[in-house]
Amino acid sequence: MRGGCGWTVTLWLACAAAVHSGLTTRLAAENWPQWRGPHGTGVSRESTVPVFWSEERAITWKCPLPEWGNSTPAIWNDSVFVTSHTDDGRLLLIHIGARSGKVLWTQQVGTGTAPRGSVQRAEQRFHALHNLASPSPVTNGQVVVAHFGNGDLAAYDFSGGQLWKRNLQTDYGPYVIWYGHANSPVIVGDLVISACLQDALADVQAEPAESYLVAHELTTGRQRWKTPRMTGAPGEEADAYTTPLLVDVAGKMQLVVMGGNQLDAYDPHTGKQLWYLPGLTGGRTVANPTVLDDTLFATRGKAGPLLALPVADRSPVGELVERSRREILWTSNQGTPDTCSPVAHALLLFTITDDGIGRCYDTKTGKLKWKERFPGTYKASPVLVQGRVLFLNTAGLCTVVSASSRFDKLAENQLDDETFASPAIAHAHIYVRGRKTLYCIGRDFR
Repeated sequence: MRGGCGWTVTLWLACAAAVHSGLTTRLAAENWPQWRGPHGTGVSRESTVPVFWSEERAITWKCPLPEWGNSTPAIWNDSVFVTSHTDDGRLLLIHIGARSGKVLWTQQVGTGTAPRGSVQRAEQRFHALHNLASPSPVTNGQVVVAHFGNGDLAAYDFSGGQLWKRNLQTDYGPYVIWYGHANSPVIVGDLVISACLQDALADVQAEPAESYLVAHELTTGRQRWKTPRMTGAPGEEADAYTTPLLVDVAGKMQLVVMGGNQLDAYDPHTGKQLWYLPGLTGGRTVANPTVLDDTLFATRGKAGPLLALPVADRSPVGELVERSRREILWTSNQGTPDTCSPVAHALLLFTITDDGIGRCYDTKTGKLKWKERFPGTYKASPVLVQGRVLFLNTAGLCTVVSASSRFDKLAENQLDDETFASPAIAHAHIYVRGRKTLYCIGRDFR
């Protein structure tokens, strides 16, 4: 249902909160509720995940999945959520028990196809490596939201009941991103925020196609705000597959967005643009920005320069500010990532290119600390846990290295599946989503 009774939803949320509070007490560990984890940065605070695993070692369970999708699992206590786009066109939200590895329920959110072939502007075509199930689900422990590349956006309770559903293409116009919409939603308080960053088609049609950010109420689906994001980037340079990043700036949250040759920030509660840094010309943008302490890190599109920027500007509060490129602390032009998002920890930034060149930088200076070749090709973004970085290639091989300024390879762990989705980490376990199987890696649950 699209709306529903507010009193019923409120009562249900109170009951759900009590149930999940009990689960939190028992499990007493960190959740992974969205793309790139609890803070959107790919960093986990778990302390007991394994270093070594294989098909015969340290596998808690394996859950077969209907093929296929590249979305990262969203995990909250004993609930794991993944999305999938089946060969017969069903768009599924799947709820799996974290302890049992069993499917608890499956809901068909909608149907759709992922058109292939050469680019036809004004009609999105999907890259061969992804489909409608590339956006990752997001949860706050009471509601889970699933989004798909056909525009379907729907919220469910943890029992599988649909709270509401709408389609962003129906509401706001067709997606015209060249290689298939893949932006994941984020939850901020009582809002779920979605991004559409795409070719404006300004040179081929009278009415430009709009890029935008939009916020809907989490329990009703009612639109709270919508903000156009027209950066002036031409053609494919306006396309971005990135997910908004929430950043705490002096106790106030900012929603940071990279794409369309621009890095900017918004008030997540109102949609008001706070600042923008234009002129970051590169091309379509896949890699997400990240943050460490008071510094943002972003990659300009098509493996353009990697840059570091202070989180906050020093302009008067309340005024929209065009930030200067003079504020950029450092840039690196050599071997920057195209698809894989960077991850930062303890004054170090780690990246990997699609063809497997890993690098470690000093976050303060941009100085290269090490550069190494990793086996295979890469689409999954690295994650960091327990002083280690996990680099997962597309053939199921995960190389584990120390998160240090000296290269130190700890393990190479092979699984028997294709792996394009980024790993998730929760409750002392690593979750790896393959094309056919979801793996839970770690000790048996107690």
